[in-house]
Amino acid sequence: MKDSRLRKLARLLIDYSVSLKKGEKILIEATDTPHELVSEIIRAVDRVGGIPLIDLKQNRIQREVFRVATKEQMVLMGDVERYRMEKVQAYIAIRGSNNSSELSDVPPEKMGLYQLHWLKPVHLEQRVPKTKWVILRYPTEAMAQQALMSTDDFEEFYFKVCTLDYEKMSRAMDELVSLMNETYEVTIRGPRTDLRFSIRGIPAVKCPGKKNIPDGEVYTAPVKDSIQGEIQFNTPTMYQGVSFEKIWLKFKDGKIVDENAVENRNRLTSILNSDEGARYAGEFSLGLNPYITKPMKDILFDEKISGSFHLTPGCCYKDAWNGNKSEIHWDMVQIQTKPWGGGEIYFDGELIRKGGRFVPDSLKGLNPENLE
Repeated sequence: MKDSRLRKLARLLIDYSVSLKKGEKILIEATDTPHELVSEIIRAVDRVGGIPLIDLKQNRIQREVFRVATKEQMVLMGDVERYRMEKVQAYIAIRGSNNSSELSDVPPEKMGLYQLHWLKPVHLEQRVPKTKWVILRYPTEAMAQQALMSTDDFEEFYFKVCTLDYEKMSRAMDELVSLMNETYEVTIRGPRTDLRFSIRGIPAVKCPGKKNIPDGEVYTAPVKDSIQGEIQFNTPTMYQGVSFEKIWLKFKDGKIVDENAVENRNRLTSILNSDEGARYAGEFSLGLNPYITKPMKDILFDEKISGSFHLTPGCCYKDAWNGNKSEIHWDMVQIQTKPWGGGEIYFDGELIRKGGRFVPDSLKGLNPENLE
């Protein structure tokens, strides 16, 4: 693929998403990605006087590394990767893949070594809080197939959702951020869902294209021990290369005390037993991207679905800190638009969203027709 859309996307990433300045160093980490977008990003970095570092990875190679992983090996690789991350001010990850299940046969204990000794120190402790970063997918035939779209139609969709007017979205998000910052209790109702929790004192954070592309969410975190009730997620999800359908969770005093799924229930339980924090939630977020309306088993897209929300077992973010620490961070999505069963969200007893659409006049600017 070589066209003006790549140049537009590259400049959006450098000029807007990470706002790279002259002399700043940026790590560009591309996995299973053709060279065209990487080359355009390098040109965009040079255009502003930045210094690019390039790391090209392949998931098939990563799979072999993980399958033979030892603690000593993962500690060493984590140390090396963290050293490099400490030397840059910005980070872009481009993730392409011809097989979203490439890591599905890596044993859970091996993935646990990666999460504890590589993912956590490099990304959760260094990259996320200490760099300007953005993560995106690269459109592949496999992604188009997963989205049940032709390759050409998926490319059009991809560039549409990735290059929308994020500055306009950012302004519209401000009212929701203010309201969430004033809210004590959230109540969520829907099919097999009756959940309540507190977000009192935990900041709300808007995501208008500065961390993910595509983007479009406002997140906070539940007070750690406050979640009560049950929830049925109605979108499929991939985690550690494994597919899960219709995950159901039951919470008591913030902790997941029971769980189920249509498939891979034992793997679900194993992941939730990764550590103490894995059974507590670290994030609650509302999805807002007007062009994303159905799941495609890719969380960078699915967590932004218009009319959705996600609740995340595992580690919280430092800018929405609820004290929960874990080696996992697993966004699970429920869509509340009418075709997906509907649902309501209340803030302190006031109806905020019904059937995926915002009800208060102050928030109607976030309904899809006003963001397109």
